[in-house]
Amino acid sequence: MKILIVTQFYYPERFSTSDIAEGLLKEGHDVTVLTGRPNYGYGHILEEYKHLKYEEINGVKVHRVNLKARKQSRISVIRNYLSFHRNAKRYVKKLDDDFDVVLSISLSPVISIAPAIKYAKKHNVKHVLYCEDLWPESVTIAGAVRKNSLLYKLLYKWSVSLYKKCDEIIVSSPSFKDYFVNELHISDKKFIHINQPILNSKNEKIEPIEYKHKHNLVYAGNIGELQNINLLIDAMKLVKTEDTKLYLMGMGQRLNEVKARIKNEHLEDKVEYVGAFPIEKAEQYFIDADALVVSLKSGGVVGKTIPNKAIQYMKYARPILGVISGDGKDLLEKAKGSTFAGENAAEIAQKIDELCNKTPSELNALGANNKKYFDENLSSEKLVHQFSKELIESIK
Repeated sequence: MKILIVTQFYYPERFSTSDIAEGLLKEGHDVTVLTGRPNYGYGHILEEYKHLKYEEINGVKVHRVNLKARKQSRISVIRNYLSFHRNAKRYVKKLDDDFDVVLSISLSPVISIAPAIKYAKKHNVKHVLYCEDLWPESVTIAGAVRKNSLLYKLLYKWSVSLYKKCDEIIVSSPSFKDYFVNELHISDKKFIHINQPILNSKNEKIEPIEYKHKHNLVYAGNIGELQNINLLIDAMKLVKTEDTKLYLMGMGQRLNEVKARIKNEHLEDKVEYVGAFPIEKAEQYFIDADALVVSLKSGGVVGKTIPNKAIQYMKYARPILGVISGDGKDLLEKAKGSTFAGENAAEIAQKIDELCNKTPSELNALGANNKKYFDENLSSEKLVHQFSKELIESIK
C-alpha cells in the first residue's frame, strides 16, 4: 500500500512521527512524508536543510516545504504554523503520486492537517487523522487564547471544520473521543484508540550515569504549568529520607522559574535541573533511578490524557511515581509497576519516602512489571502494526 503521511514535524526533529513512518515501511508499505524544514527546538532552520526539498531517510521518501522558523515569540509560532499550512497546501497540488491512503499526524496546530485534506479530496482517497493534540483545547490550556473570546470562537469553527473533513480519527488517548463528541459535537466518525509510540533510541547499549546520591528520582519532559513541577519541588522539601534527589530534564514555559527557585531556595542537594536532552542521553538517567516521575494536573480534557513519557518510562524497567489521573493512571495501573499520589506535596513526599525505603528487589519487581506490560502492549512494533491494520481497513 502506498501511504502519504502529512505532518509538520519530522526527523531530525524528534517526534514519534519518524518512528511511525519507518515502522510502516518495515510493515511492507511504500511511505512518503510531506513535512517542513526542521526548526523545532533550534530557533532556526538547520543550515543543511535551507534549500533541501527532497531526501530519503531510512527508505522513507521525504518532501520538505519551506516555512518560517519557530522561535520564542508568540508571533513567530503563529508565522511558523501559517507558513506550513500555506506552503504544504501549495505543494500537494503538484504531488501526483498515486497514494492509496493519506495519514495526517496532528500534534499542534490542527491546521497542519489541511494539506492532507486537500490531497485526499483532489484524488478521492481516504484521509485518516492521528490526533495527538486537541484543538482548540490545547491553545486555551497553554494560556494563548481565552475561552469565549472572539479568537477562540474562530479557532473552534476552524478546528471543527477541519476535523469533520477527515474520514476516520485515531486518538492517542481514549478520552479524546469524549472531547470530539461532547465539545466539538462530532460523532459521525469512526474513532480508534492507538497509543503514541515512544521515541526510539539509537543507543545499542545504554551507559548509565553514576549517581552521587543514594536515592534518585527522574522527571523528563515538558516543564510547564500542567506538569506540576513546582508541586514536585514542594514535595522534595518535605521528603524525610536522607540523600534523596530529584533530577529534572526538559524544556517549557516554567523552566526559568524552576531554575531560579532551586537557586534562591538553596535546594541544590534535593533538586537539580540537568538540561534538555535527546532520548539517547535521557535514558542514561533512567535505568538506575529508584523511580521515574510522571505528573499532570487533573481536570479538563488534557488532565485525562496519557502523557507519552509514561509509556516511554515503562521500557526501562523502573518503578514509576504517578501524580496523575484519567487515562494515564488507568494505563499505569494495568502495568502494576507504579505508585500514585494525589496533587498534594505532603502525599507526594510520603510516596517518595515509601519508594526510597523499598528494597532493591522490590523496586526491580515493580520495574519488571512495567517492562513486561510495555513489551506485550506498547512497543513501537506492536503500535505501528495497529496503524498498518487500521490504514488497510480504512480503504476497504
